[in-house]
Amino acid sequence: MQAMQISSPDKIENSPFHLNEVPLPEPGPGQALMRVSVCGVCHTDLHVAEGDIHPPHYPVTPGHQAVGQVVRLGKDTTGLMIGQRVGLSWLNWACGECEFCQRGEENLCPRARFTGFNVDGGFAEYALVEARTVLPIPDELSDQQAAPLLCAGIIGYRSLRKANLHAGERLGLYGFGASAHIAIQIARYWNCQVYVITRSAHHQQHGLSLGAVWAGSADEKLPQVLDRAVIFAPVGELVPTALQALRPGGSLAINAIAMTPIPSLPYDLIYGERSVCSVANATYQDGCELMKLASIIPLRSTIQEYPFHALNQALQDLKASRFDGEAVLQIGTH
Repeated sequence: MQAMQISSPDKIENSPFHLNEVPLPEPGPGQALMRVSVCGVCHTDLHVAEGDIHPPHYPVTPGHQAVGQVVRLGKDTTGLMIGQRVGLSWLNWACGECEFCQRGEENLCPRARFTGFNVDGGFAEYALVEARTVLPIPDELSDQQAAPLLCAGIIGYRSLRKANLHAGERLGLYGFGASAHIAIQIARYWNCQVYVITRSAHHQQHGLSLGAVWAGSADEKLPQVLDRAVIFAPVGELVPTALQALRPGGSLAINAIAMTPIPSLPYDLIYGERSVCSVANATYQDGCELMKLASIIPLRSTIQEYPFHALNQALQDLKASRFDGEAVLQIGTH
């Protein structure tokens, strides 16, 4: 089978991904083989490509927002059927035994494995999935629409929860890419007023088209104080800016797997019981809840489609913010 692999990190402008012929994987106990239809392209894939985060081995096949069809079951694999349409997400496996897993916080499991990082992912014609963590895809969603939900959507949903967002509150979204353009739809469903803060004028217009009450850059003064905020851009300098925009008792969630250094903070930015937390991965329950919401709201992903071999170009365009929403690779068909 063919897979887009990276053998060593490099600037994405140097096209470090190569289309290689690799052996077809064989599903083990509790696993299934999925024929991949599409796979979303995530900022985390860019971090892997450029060495901001380092997988434990090379070469590696990234991609953790894959939608496809189960074509083979491993020994003793239950809960899946041949022909079933499923989604492969970032959380690939957790031990189920540690204190975090026992509390339903498998996203913090110290032995967790992540798709396209610890194990090969969805930028390939076929991928292995774990029956315990693979997500069923609602019939209402096309493959292309479902792919961005499998990371951007799930982590955006968890970010809103970690920010402690309540219905009717004022929410600031710092950075407006794949996750934020889905998170705003959830927040609007909860009757929240959303303020979009991004340097891209094009992304500002995208936010307004999705129901933001205001959109501007981080150096502009917001027209209202915020109850909650989420930072999606991997820019540490946004942390004091976001805190300054929060009311006393407000909360900030930082959704970034890698981030530039956070500057020192004057104490008065967090005084008044303002709180800050990071968002680390997501749980299986997050994915299940998001998929249900996707059908109810319904969620609509803004996508830019690319052919399988154009992954380097998709990531270059992502880095340069040349499209709204999320890039989706067309890999195969059912």
